[in-house]
Amino acid sequence: MRAIILAGGKGIRLAPLTEVIPKPLIPIGGRPILEIVIHQLKHQGFRHITLAVGYMSDLIQAYFQGGSRWGVSIDYSVESEPMGTAAPLRQISGLDRTFLVMNADVLTNINYAELLRYHKERQGSATIGAYERQVTIDLGVIISNGQYHIKDYIEKPTSSYLVSMGVYVFEPEVLDYIGNKPYLDFPDLVKLLLGAGKTVNYYPFSGYWLDLGRHEDYAKAAEEFEDRKAEFNL
Repeated sequence: MRAIILAGGKGIRLAPLTEVIPKPLIPIGGRPILEIVIHQLKHQGFRHITLAVGYMSDLIQAYFQGGSRWGVSIDYSVESEPMGTAAPLRQISGLDRTFLVMNADVLTNINYAELLRYHKERQGSATIGAYERQVTIDLGVIISNGQYHIKDYIEKPTSSYLVSMGVYVFEPEVLDYIGNKPYLDFPDLVKLLLGAGKTVNYYPFSGYWLDLGRHEDYAKAAEEFEDRKAEFNL
């Protein structure tokens, strides 16, 4: 099975760390986050992994090389300038069967093989891993009646949102909707698919998931990793 890992971003939200090291090589538990992801994919049956790289790509390629150290085959698709999250798929050859796409900075105990089975059962063009995230606004929120009168005042309210995990399964037909667009992100690709009447499903996941693109989540992952290491097939 083929997996595409998006590892080309600059990781601006993790600066200044990412000014000297690419985000996929930032360590968790003494090893790069991308190495943890590759271990998981290998454990769940993936043998061919393509890394879509850009920023500091030479460091990533030097570390992972051809993947033999992890028992997988790794190749690379290098973008010379930022293309967004979806457009890089256009320049990857051989995507003629169902494939997995994910961000390089996702720490989760999701079963990728189960996600693929779920996708196949529902026969959609795409499936997005989805997680219910609690978001707290650390301010007092004023509810107005629109005429400068306060109807309510809520201190630090929390709302729940179904958010993308940065993990996707696609059928080859989605590449037709990327076309030759020089820059395209996944939200825009999903809107194109929906506009064309294609079925896009989501896979509800309630296990462990963190997007390490934010300092607070990176710090949390670093703190929790040792106690949860067994969950990541290491």
